[in-house]
Amino acid sequence: MSPSRAKLVGTLSPVLAVVAAGALGSCLVLVIGESPWEVVRVMVGGVLGTPDGIGAVLFSATTLSLTGLSVAFAFRAGLFNIGAEGQLLVGAFLATLTALAFPGWPALVLVPVCVLAAAAGGAVWGAIPGLLRARLGVHEVINTIMMNFVAAGLTSYLTVHVFKEPGQGIPQTSQIPEAARLAKLGELGLPVPVSSPANATLFLALLVTGLAAWILYRTPLGFEIRALGLGARAARTAGLPTAATVVVTMAFAGALAGLAGVNDVLGFRYRFLDGFSAGIGFLGIAVALLGRARMSGVIAAAFLFGVLNAGAVEVDLFTDVPRDLVLVVQAAVLLFVVAADELFRRVLSGWGRAGSVA
Repeated sequence: MSPSRAKLVGTLSPVLAVVAAGALGSCLVLVIGESPWEVVRVMVGGVLGTPDGIGAVLFSATTLSLTGLSVAFAFRAGLFNIGAEGQLLVGAFLATLTALAFPGWPALVLVPVCVLAAAAGGAVWGAIPGLLRARLGVHEVINTIMMNFVAAGLTSYLTVHVFKEPGQGIPQTSQIPEAARLAKLGELGLPVPVSSPANATLFLALLVTGLAAWILYRTPLGFEIRALGLGARAARTAGLPTAATVVVTMAFAGALAGLAGVNDVLGFRYRFLDGFSAGIGFLGIAVALLGRARMSGVIAAAFLFGVLNAGAVEVDLFTDVPRDLVLVVQAAVLLFVVAADELFRRVLSGWGRAGSVA
């Protein structure tokens, strides 16, 4: 496929996927007996028409952008990182332990150290599958899925049996010190209520998005990553260090997912709550696919899914449509974006053959 047609596919596929998923959701709403237009009005008006709603969208989109970036970055090397969920958990847990271990440190030191701990935890959890893929040829999909189970079990055990808050029945750690907490967007003067969970992790997400784009398109490592994604055999033939690139790519992808844990631990709950992620790491896969594994596309897709997540609460409260319907729409977006890719490829390939015959 020519570059121009590939660009056309990249533009049309996400649009078609969102439209198709919206159409499916509308049909399901009609079956329930509600008006699709009323559901859309409640969802959009509730989340984008109020400061509280905007704050909820930004909070959700921040986590989704980081997990989506994690998956997208690995995609560029031809790797499928299914482990963002586990990497997020490990990053959040280590950030919490770091904050609890050094309560007397000043904020200017403690916050960056906690953020680095989250990135380091995610990087290690991503590098292990990368190393197994590079050295033993074990596929990263299997590795990262298993690492998710290990991360969930390990953090759950440590939270419940070692670091659980004394006298508390809920499986959570003690609160982190004030010095380790990130400022809320409302506290920074932005038009979001102080009570909103949206916090300064949003700026961290935008910063690492720029960093990831710079690495991919402005550094030798980025060239090696993109070359590996275009063809591992060709990259090896060209003398590129493909094994090392796999490990580094997976480590960086893991670090991005680990940073997603900062949003909840340092910016919202101020503690590690067992099972807080609730599958949001897996939703990063849909964000990456809808964003076409491009940094700017991931941010846009994360915002869309943030609207859906925040709007699900409004729909559940003010209509008879269950919030689980939003999960169906999100899953449909993932399904349709893959189907749309194949559809456009076949149609454009058919046009190309017809043009050649003519």
